[in-house]
Amino acid sequence: MFRNAYVLLLLTTLFWGGNSVAGKLAVGHVSPMLFTTMRWAFAAAMLAAIGWPRLRADWPVVRKHIWLLASLGALGFTVFNAALYTALNFTTAINTSIEQAGMPMLIFAANFLLFRMRVAPGQILGFLLSLLGVALTASHGDLSNLVALDLNFGDALMLVAVLVYSGYTVALRFKPDIHWQSLMIVLTASAFVTSIPFTAWEIATDRLIAPDLNGWALTAYVVLFPSIMAQIFYIRGVELIGANRAGLFINMVPIFGTLLSVLILGEDFQGYHALAIALVFGGIWMAEHSGRKMAAQYGLGGSAAD
Repeated sequence: MFRNAYVLLLLTTLFWGGNSVAGKLAVGHVSPMLFTTMRWAFAAAMLAAIGWPRLRADWPVVRKHIWLLASLGALGFTVFNAALYTALNFTTAINTSIEQAGMPMLIFAANFLLFRMRVAPGQILGFLLSLLGVALTASHGDLSNLVALDLNFGDALMLVAVLVYSGYTVALRFKPDIHWQSLMIVLTASAFVTSIPFTAWEIATDRLIAPDLNGWALTAYVVLFPSIMAQIFYIRGVELIGANRAGLFINMVPIFGTLLSVLILGEDFQGYHALAIALVFGGIWMAEHSGRKMAAQYGLGGSAAD
C-alpha cells in the first residue's frame, strides 16, 4: 500500500512540476484565466465521456454532497491554478517554488489545529530537510539569494494559492465515498463553471489572449497530465497515507520543475541540484518513516499519522 502511494505521489509531483513549466511557457501565448477555463473544460469533457455511467450510479450520494464537492473543485482546481498562472506573469519561478514548499507545514498546522492530529518529531525534521533542499534549488545553490527576493503582486497571489491548496488537501478527508471517476467529473465540472467569471473578467478588461499553436499544445499537456492524472493520483495518495504524509511530497514539485527546465529549456544541471534532490528525498523518507512508526505505535492505520 505504501509503495503504491509513493509511486502515485511522485508521478503527481512530476506532472505538477510540468504544470509550473507549462504555466511559465504559456505567458504571452494564452491568458491565464482562459488557460484555466480551457484546462478544466476539456478535462471535464474527457472524464464525463468515460465515467458518465459511474456518475449516474453515484448521483444520489453526489447530490447530497454537491456543495462540498463544488467547493473543493472551485478552490483546489480553479482558484489555485488561476492564481498560479497569473502569478507567473509577475514573479519568478524561484519565488513560486519557495512558496509552494510551504504547503506541507500549513497542512501539518491545519490538521493539528482543527483535528488535533499528532505530528511526530521525525516528520518535522524531515520537512525541514526537504525544505532546505527546495530552498537550495530555488536559490540556485546560494541560500543568500533568498534574502534578495521581494514580495510583489505575483508573490502575494502565490501565497493565496498555497493557502487554498493546503486547505483543499485537508478538506479531502470529508469527500464522500464515491468512485474516483464520479469525483473527478464533479470536481472538474465545478472548476470549469467557477472559472468562467475569471475569463469573463479578462474579456471585459481587454486582457484576454486567445491561444496560438503553442497555447493549444500547452493546454493539451495540462489537461491530460496535471489536470486528470495528477489529481487522481493525489487523491488516491491522500487516501492511502493521509494528508500530512502525502502533502510532504509537494516539496518534489520545484525539484521536478527544475529538472524539467533543464530538459526543456536547456539549462545546465548543477551540483546543487543533485544535493537538493538528495535532501528532499531524504526528508521525505525521514518524515514518512516517522509517520509510519507513529501510526503503528498508536494502532491507527495507514492514514492515521495525518
